Amino acid sequence: MKKAALHNLGCKVNAYETEAMQEQLSRHGYEIVSFQEKADVYIINTCTVTNMADRKSRQMLHRARKMNPEAVIVACGCYVQAKGKNADECADIIIGNNRKKDLIDILEAYEKTVSGTDKILEENRDEVKATGKMSGKSICQELLDINHTAEYEDLYLTQTAEHTRAYVKVQDGCNQFCTYCIIPYVRGRVRSRRRDSIISEVARLSDNGYKEIVLTGIHLSSYGIDSGDSLLGLIQAVHEITGIERIRLGSLEPRIITEEFTGAIAKLPKICPHFHLSLQSGCDATLKRMNRRYTAEEYYEKCLILRKYFDYPALTTDVIVGFPGETEEEFVQSKAFIDKVGFYETHIFKYSKRAGTKAAAMPDQVPEEIKTVRSNELLKLGQKKQTAYEEALIGTSKEVLIEEEIWHDGEKYQIGHTREYVKIGQKMSENKVNQIVNVEIESRSQIIH
Repeated sequence: MKKAALHNLGCKVNAYETEAMQEQLSRHGYEIVSFQEKADVYIINTCTVTNMADRKSRQMLHRARKMNPEAVIVACGCYVQAKGKNADECADIIIGNNRKKDLIDILEAYEKTVSGTDKILEENRDEVKATGKMSGKSICQELLDINHTAEYEDLYLTQTAEHTRAYVKVQDGCNQFCTYCIIPYVRGRVRSRRRDSIISEVARLSDNGYKEIVLTGIHLSSYGIDSGDSLLGLIQAVHEITGIERIRLGSLEPRIITEEFTGAIAKLPKICPHFHLSLQSGCDATLKRMNRRYTAEEYYEKCLILRKYFDYPALTTDVIVGFPGETEEEFVQSKAFIDKVGFYETHIFKYSKRAGTKAAAMPDQVPEEIKTVRSNELLKLGQKKQTAYEEALIGTSKEVLIEEEIWHDGEKYQIGHTREYVKIGQKMSENKVNQIVNVEIESRSQIIH
């Protein structure tokens, strides 16, 4: 039996696709082992959202080659979609986006080619090209022109690494073209998954005991714009599936938060009051250069709508510091706005120049040392706001979906998340894993970071 090891880099969509590839391998007789073990095949699902992501992708490819020089090294995902044959000399097989569903066929075709028992399959001739040599093996490329395809890559899962919560990918691609972002170039245009395919997968996951579903995509708010469906309609359909007790939404664009949309999902008791609204900056001038298509005030109105329909929802966001042209005054405006909103969690990223994006060619690039200072300021503010949100939970009772049981100092603890996605630990004598229990939050010591 051949051994396969997988490693994921990047977003929740990447994580979903990695687990789907792992399930493919298991179904076809591969033994799945840890990435730290010696394997016959190593698969690295890469990321290219920042320079750091590129570097980590290359590092993992080199690490795999060192662990077993004779293994087949497969590089797939966004980094290789961007770099093509220049992705890395360590890779034997390069698989771009929208081809991960064909992993098994690609591996089999590659093995036949390398062994000399067969040539590359005729139907793959135009897409699979031997472009170099590495340890006597041809480098096999499987790259689609991702910007000119309307095909949704229909991967699926029946189980995940988590035992209570499952991420379900419902959409791929993005049409926004924010000036700092490389993702539309490596993920292509918006492509929505058929609703019946999603419902079938969620139903299977429910049958396998999963109680919480997270709907995710590259640009989730765009779900259905290419197919005549809508995100609201999909959420309402998933809500009807027996056995699913919680529905969580991935990152949303502010513009989808309307009175109509929010009022409708607020009527669905399975919806978790935890909303990630991408901000990027609290300064209108910066938002305009980013091509974000809303103002800070419009964003704030969306937060007020969510707080109108949900009781103390957890609002989280992403912010970029040091975007080209960001002056000290613009940064101060952005910081003041973040303070005003009062997020539960604020994810801070220093601007990373991506070749091929409009922002990369903008004047007034901000020095790295200034980015670091501004990032540290926002991290401190974010921690302050998170503490305030958590302290307001003290004295309340929250529903917690128990995810694991651990022993600490001779006592048994149950760990899980509230509907707001606050991680809670509680002493319990009885195993309550995959059950929803009411927990009295008596102190911040129960909140786990």
